[in-house]
Amino acid sequence: MSKQADSHDTIIILDFGSQYTQLIARRVRESNVYCEILPYNSAKDMVLARRPKGIILSGGPASVYDEDAPKLTYDILQEFQCPILGICYGLQVIAADLGGVVTPSTNREYGYARLRVTDKNSPLFMDLPSEMDVWMSHGDHVIKVPEGFHVTAQTADSLNAMEGLSGRIFGVQFHPEVAHTPFGKQILQNFLFKVCEAEADWSPQAIVGEQVTRIKALVGNEKVICGLSGGVDSTVAATLVHEAVGGQQTCIFVNTGLLKEAEFETTQSLFKQKMHLNVVGVDASGDFLSALKGVIDPEEKRKIIGRVFIEIFEREAGRLGGVKYLVQGTLYPDVIESISVRGPSAVIKSHHNVGGLPERMKLKLIEPLRELFKDEVRTIGRELGVPEDLLGRHPFPGPGFAVRILGEVTPDHLRLLRAADLIIEEELKLAHLYDSIWQAFPVLLPVSTVGVMGDYRTYERVLAIRAVTSVDGMTADWARLPHDVLGRISTRLISEVRGINRVVFDVSSKPPSTIEWE
Repeated sequence: MSKQADSHDTIIILDFGSQYTQLIARRVRESNVYCEILPYNSAKDMVLARRPKGIILSGGPASVYDEDAPKLTYDILQEFQCPILGICYGLQVIAADLGGVVTPSTNREYGYARLRVTDKNSPLFMDLPSEMDVWMSHGDHVIKVPEGFHVTAQTADSLNAMEGLSGRIFGVQFHPEVAHTPFGKQILQNFLFKVCEAEADWSPQAIVGEQVTRIKALVGNEKVICGLSGGVDSTVAATLVHEAVGGQQTCIFVNTGLLKEAEFETTQSLFKQKMHLNVVGVDASGDFLSALKGVIDPEEKRKIIGRVFIEIFEREAGRLGGVKYLVQGTLYPDVIESISVRGPSAVIKSHHNVGGLPERMKLKLIEPLRELFKDEVRTIGRELGVPEDLLGRHPFPGPGFAVRILGEVTPDHLRLLRAADLIIEEELKLAHLYDSIWQAFPVLLPVSTVGVMGDYRTYERVLAIRAVTSVDGMTADWARLPHDVLGRISTRLISEVRGINRVVFDVSSKPPSTIEWE
């Protein structure tokens, strides 16, 4: 059981595979209520152990009548006494489970619809207009509610909300968690506060004191090392642990050979001068490049990098002597994407510090940010006094440029990518766009194209530019960079980076694409 769940009112989100599940969690946490995402088929004892104030059943892509459709594996609706809210597929699961009727829609609803509230006494719709726009995305719909339920809202095409079992179980066909439902956040807050009577007592800042106390008790007088990458996550994790145990922590900053230009030298200096952390630099570029030689598969790259990282940390721990713990900046999205905590959702990719870890490790992990989203981590960083120039950095993956080179990682490929990365960052800062973009970076494609430079034919590599806007990295939209900025970047890349003769711009969002290409 998590520390946060133990000390705060908790909402459990049971995931049925919706692409919006993370958005539900974000909306709950934005309301200062702690929540966790668990698979729809989580063991009953696992859910009960968290003593939930309420349970939300997410949407999902399946039909309740599919042979392998995800369903509740025990009688949560009857046995749990806390309020339950089903969203989209979650509504249909409730209806089907309790004897209602669900059928395929003759007119599949996708996009905006006009909702009319038919029960103004429903706590879900309290203090809201009697009509409102909502966002729909479903193929099936409920045509008959279970016994003991009544319809509370409907659209022109179907009933769209119901409640029953003495006002404890609720369902909505639309998606209140998305921005396209203007009153969605208030609907969710009505469920949290009017129905569940949850306390709004959770915030990222509150975690600082809780984690400091927990880490002190856990570590005692033992030594700790922290895997420091120079990114926001590991920086905040190191600062938080330093707050708890001070000089007992040694930060290990590893030169993987996969870092940005001059990153190894400048970051060490920054940490020592501004953060006053005990930082030890280790040049292990040869270890990583040797282990990656000839490797093309992205999953294999990530797992190799995770293994080599641990080998180096354990080697440094042995040199320091008496080290029992390893601190990592693992975040909630890392866990979600690596371990498929979302029910039927597939593993997206192994993060080097989650799915890439070896099965047996000599060091015990401390992951103080494991249940947080990126924006929450930045909030904690400000609370701890981490400099804004560190907190404002664009995310950089732990595997570094290895996952931005599609194909084998070689010194020449790294040279191209480092030079390109510098140009993109410089131009975005000159255009005052860097801080408004979540992440922007080059990707080296395993493709060569014909070009002409001067009077000569060239046959060189294609470089893709990826730039996205996001709040927490769980969803992202491609950044609408001005054409003149893109033009300057492209011109500089082709003229200044020998080996590149074509530049393309990625205009895909997450989902369906991920932010990183590998």
